[in-house]
Amino acid sequence: MPRRKTYAVVGIVVLFVGAGALKQFADMAAADKAAKQAPDMASAAKAFLDTLSDEQRAKVVKKFDDASRTDWHFIPKETRKGLQLREMDETQRKAADRLLAAFLSEVGHRKARTIMDLEKILNAAEKKSGKGRFNRDYLRYYYTIFGEPAAEGRWGLSIEGHHLSLNFVVDGGKLVSHTPAFFGANPAVVKNDHDVGPKRGTRVLAEEEELAFKLLASLEPAQRKVAVIADKAPADIRGPVGTQAPDGPPEGLSAARMNPSQVGTLQALLEACAEKMRSECSQSDLKAIEDAGIENVYFAWAGAEREGIGHYYRLQGPTFLVEFVNVQPDGDGNPANHIHSVWRDLKRGDFGLPREQAKKGKPAKEKPAKKE
Repeated sequence: MPRRKTYAVVGIVVLFVGAGALKQFADMAAADKAAKQAPDMASAAKAFLDTLSDEQRAKVVKKFDDASRTDWHFIPKETRKGLQLREMDETQRKAADRLLAAFLSEVGHRKARTIMDLEKILNAAEKKSGKGRFNRDYLRYYYTIFGEPAAEGRWGLSIEGHHLSLNFVVDGGKLVSHTPAFFGANPAVVKNDHDVGPKRGTRVLAEEEELAFKLLASLEPAQRKVAVIADKAPADIRGPVGTQAPDGPPEGLSAARMNPSQVGTLQALLEACAEKMRSECSQSDLKAIEDAGIENVYFAWAGAEREGIGHYYRLQGPTFLVEFVNVQPDGDGNPANHIHSVWRDLKRGDFGLPREQAKKGKPAKEKPAKKE
């Protein structure tokens, strides 16, 4: 894990201003260096495309403005846009994995791969119970490239399957959009032994859940009364098929009403949610939050205040929205052991589309949440 940064908080006298300025400069320099050293996105995309047959390329490559670019979801769908790993040979799958790694941090890449591997456990558990309704396959993840990958110009990438939906836009060699970014996990914690998949104890989204519980537990009764917005957790995140994040003012407790220790936990939680992306992206997201004022970030909670019972939290500031829900059982029947989480962009807009522009079109009709 990267070392957590400490952010200025309203009402705190900040000492050693010069040192703080130097640290900020060092952080920016480190992010710039990391960006230059990170795998080249266009090169990784071209290398992947070079391994494909003409028939496969026809499935993978679409025009940048193709309507399917904003058609996203994380449920186990029968069909999706793009070419799935199952349809690739080993060389092509390795190239596809290098492309995935080029768009994520090491942490994010490891989590994405683990999420795919959890499908092995779901498949085994549902075969054992005889209650399987979906095609569980760790290779059922689809790759789509929109436009022509190049150092100049604009192009996009979608990597999607059950519990994973990653959507990127590159413009002029820079990653200008990386939302919606959805990471899910079933099981959230591997509690049963299986002959396949991740081992017992694996917890792919551990920090994203544990730090939220830590922040909730640290709240005083008056703070908790504001932060808890409902006794029962919702069935799922909001707007899972919309081209933009749901509208509405933030709810819950603002960081302006937290003590320094609580703000530190909040910031650690924000970093845990952000750090799955390339360094320059996570640093940019966190800097945007800081520039907009950490005091303007809100923490909202719904549902149980302990693990094993349905719970939900939301983080929202002027520039971003995070939602996290754990209410469904896992494949083995363990309650509230099935996570859905998403990061969305409230400033630049998801899919690289300004929110005002995206709203001019008709929003996709949202289907009722269902267990999956």
